Amino acid sequence: MCNLKSRLDGKVAVVTGGSSGIGYEAAKELAKYGAKVVIASRNETKLRTAKENIINSTGNKDVMYKILDLGSLESVRQFASELYLEDKIDVLINNAGAVGLPDRLTLDGLNLTMQVNYFGVFLLTYLLVPMLKMSSPSRVIIGTATSMYLGEINFDYWRNTTGRYNLVTSLGSSKLADALFMVELHERVWDSGININGFDPFLVRDTDIFGNLDNFTSVVSQFLVNMIGREKTNVGAELAYLAASPDVEDVSGKYFKFCTVWYNHWLVNDKELRRNIWDKTKEIVKITAVEEWD
Repeated sequence: MCNLKSRLDGKVAVVTGGSSGIGYEAAKELAKYGAKVVIASRNETKLRTAKENIINSTGNKDVMYKILDLGSLESVRQFASELYLEDKIDVLINNAGAVGLPDRLTLDGLNLTMQVNYFGVFLLTYLLVPMLKMSSPSRVIIGTATSMYLGEINFDYWRNTTGRYNLVTSLGSSKLADALFMVELHERVWDSGININGFDPFLVRDTDIFGNLDNFTSVVSQFLVNMIGREKTNVGAELAYLAASPDVEDVSGKYFKFCTVWYNHWLVNDKELRRNIWDKTKEIVKITAVEEWD
């Protein structure tokens, strides 16, 4: 297993989904090595508890939390603006995501799962690129999953429509979009000092990832994961390693699994598709002239 070995004093790391699961474990690992850590999620109660636990566990008092709801583009923009009050951002870990969300539209008129797992991630990262450039060398980790092989890219399903995705295809399609976004972003910023990589945690025990599923499906899914899944402490440490270790400081545009460069989806090699998704997503999340940088 990969482990951090170098101190991170003076570094600033942002971890979405940092109040629980592997996001919490990664944040704790980064704090243990001296980084200033900003954890983010929707639940302030969980965030407050997570912050206190990280401080007590690591002795690092430079831990803070901020509210972030990826299902709201307004919330994403507010969160990004608050982060610009920091002197810099060395690490952005896009860990937050969800499984089994209701088949409905957000207030932004977007498929809920697609927005939480992809559109919100795209917007947040896009808005923070200028800060990440100023802070370079910096790193971005984008969470993905093997379910991407069961997904599809169909722009007609992305907004103002329901009943197009099921539990599996909604997750797979959002994670496929993340994989394509990761490679396209790498291509656009590779010479600016920002390293961009994807991370697949595989299956992880003892998380609340199945909390949105019905009771029977949740119990069965959790049982199977507990049989073959990985320990969340190990996965969190691996995520922190990829985000901050000098061992991988020259690696970018890759898809990691089990702390190893893994085979990415074949569609990431389709440059025209990647460009189309990039342009379409910018249109959907309504990037303004002020926010534009590419």
